[in-house]
Amino acid sequence: MELQKLHYDVTEGIATITMDYPKNLNAIDEQMADELIYAVETAERDPAVKVVVFRSVAKAFSAGGDIGYFYQLIKAGGEINMDALIGKVGKVTNGIKSMSKMVIASVNGAAAGAGFPLALSADFIIAAENAKFIMAFVNLGLVPDTGGAYLLCREIGEKKAMELCATGRPVDAAEGKALGFVHQVVPAEELEAATLKLAKKLAAGPLVAYKNIKKQIYAASFSDYERFLDGTENPTQHECSNTADFIEGCSAFMEKRKATFQGK
Repeated sequence: MELQKLHYDVTEGIATITMDYPKNLNAIDEQMADELIYAVETAERDPAVKVVVFRSVAKAFSAGGDIGYFYQLIKAGGEINMDALIGKVGKVTNGIKSMSKMVIASVNGAAAGAGFPLALSADFIIAAENAKFIMAFVNLGLVPDTGGAYLLCREIGEKKAMELCATGRPVDAAEGKALGFVHQVVPAEELEAATLKLAKKLAAGPLVAYKNIKKQIYAASFSDYERFLDGTENPTQHECSNTADFIEGCSAFMEKRKATFQGK
């Protein structure tokens, strides 16, 4: 597969998946989702890969969905159907959670919308001090996708997950560490070195034990993940993406104004 929005490299047993589409801050459209699926599946199959790192070279880890694309559809009067995209991003995060290799998310800048659960899917998050984690979906009249609500509930509990999903407020790196989903916070200029240090440590560790620890944790906490994605997340996002509130939220975001929701 020809990769256009990310890079995939393997060095000394470490597969590095680098999102590199600064034009829209690594927004996860269908092409980006397809490339992420390919990279995750390639890393899982490759016996030379011991550890996987997700990172970005843009000023944001990922801004989430491609809101500009949906805005263009709205202005043109076209149909908005997110079903295929929602299915693909769920496949990405479930692939990360269920893979046999340890995964590190190296987060700088904003991990917003789909970018937040993409980072949450990793086994370890190392965050630069400038990192912001934002469940921004509600600001557009949408519900979390990419497994966001599911993953957050398991990471920080139902009440805190409800707060972040319902308010869409930013969580900085320090709060993320206090909540328990960030493993380490470092100055931005030290992010690459800190990530590589952990990746090398894991790559030199007991890989069979790591594989089976991941298998146990997936069975204990994520065995119904696919059922949630297919049976709950996809249909709820389908309903929300076909509302006047989504059209208003998307338009307000692009037009840099406050949204006026009507609840329909």
